[in-house]
Amino acid sequence: MFVNGESVDSISGEVTEIYNPANGDLVDTVPKGTKDDARQAIDVAYDAFQAWWDTPFSKRGEILFNASHLIRENEKELATLLTKEQGKPLREAFLEIQRFAHTLDHYAGLAKNIRGGYVPLLDASRHGLILKRPLGVCGAIIPWNFPVSLMGNKLAPGLIAGNTFVVKPAGTTPLTATKVIGLMFEAGLPKGVLNIVTGPGSTVGQEIIENSKVRKIGFTGSTEIGRKVMETAAREIKRVTLELGGSDPMIVCEDGDIDKAVSAASVGRFFNCGQACLAVKRLYLFEQIADEFIEKLTVKAKKLRVKDGMAEGAMIGPMHSTSQREEVEMQIQDAVDKGARILVGGKRPEGAEYEKGYFYMPTLLTDIDESSKIVQEEVFGPALPIMRVGDLDEALAKANNHIYGLGSSIWTRDINRAHFAAERFESGYTWINSAQIIFDQLPFGGFKQSGLGKEHGSEALDYYMETKSVVVATS
Repeated sequence: MFVNGESVDSISGEVTEIYNPANGDLVDTVPKGTKDDARQAIDVAYDAFQAWWDTPFSKRGEILFNASHLIRENEKELATLLTKEQGKPLREAFLEIQRFAHTLDHYAGLAKNIRGGYVPLLDASRHGLILKRPLGVCGAIIPWNFPVSLMGNKLAPGLIAGNTFVVKPAGTTPLTATKVIGLMFEAGLPKGVLNIVTGPGSTVGQEIIENSKVRKIGFTGSTEIGRKVMETAAREIKRVTLELGGSDPMIVCEDGDIDKAVSAASVGRFFNCGQACLAVKRLYLFEQIADEFIEKLTVKAKKLRVKDGMAEGAMIGPMHSTSQREEVEMQIQDAVDKGARILVGGKRPEGAEYEKGYFYMPTLLTDIDESSKIVQEEVFGPALPIMRVGDLDEALAKANNHIYGLGSSIWTRDINRAHFAAERFESGYTWINSAQIIFDQLPFGGFKQSGLGKEHGSEALDYYMETKSVVVATS
């Protein structure tokens, strides 16, 4: 834990052990924080707020630029630790550390461009000012699937806006996030501006959500928990940004680039072992190209190498926990019970190297009953249901028939069809003829039960600032 710029133990003196999901080895321990630890960190952040607010935007940006540079210098150590605690292949861990640094750079670059407004002649003797000011202490509650990059989505805009933070990392992936925050202090971040408290969500997380000194909660996680966060925050009308579940559809039309779409479907479903909110989770193929597409995707899926994330050549690491694997197995079995056919995967890999980890083979299913859990629920693992459609209207109707609306994608050479689909998809992010790549320049947030508010883009700054109107009488 880091509180007031220093590494500290929990008041309780207890620790939590962090294990490698690939082999069960103990990676390290972290303090098991309590409500009192969280309250102390909130008080520290509250006391540090005024001085940070008074710090010029340009200085805040300079500190974030320095932090980005320092994190890049230490990316090998950070990526290695991330793979050990989370499980993802080392190559993907490097990408995540680099993404965090890029996000810091992006908002550091925006720092000098934040401005208010001036409205002349409200009447004959008055003009108006529009002021931007930070909210105060913000809580950031981070999940285990991308514990560094998703932290950056909250910290970068929030710190640039002048807020202070208390971070609650996931209980199983606190190590890299804590290291990163330590480096941010080395880069010049003042004491108390950024704090991290490790511990259970039921104590540490709950205190952050309930404490009256915290004015904003940025949460990424399941819709079920996000709903509880929103309910609790509503008691004091706290600001919330919620990035929740998803079941992203991909539509491939008869005129789409099959080879590129196959690659995008494979990466979009199996990156991070399918444990991503924005993963492709439902695939809709036009009947004319379905057989060819399925054949090529099956060949590609069979070539994916499942290994310990630290092993050379690893393309898919383990799932993060036994409960995650069991949930995906249950969803696959439900689909099979309702008539689905497994094309590839559908089982745990065999061999001594897999016995102590939470590994599962990349899985493709067809002949899907669309009432199956694998379609109706979010599937947070390496399993992809494939469904055939007759035309775009049918594809869009099925794509939108879901409680979630996070991301979506379409592959077609018809620009009019592509724009029509982009408008009609009930999702916050749509890719046209593109893999599912997030850009800091564009706002990100879901429709329906996929979330509330925006991260990324200049829009994210608005969710970490208050807008205030001032009337000035000149006579």
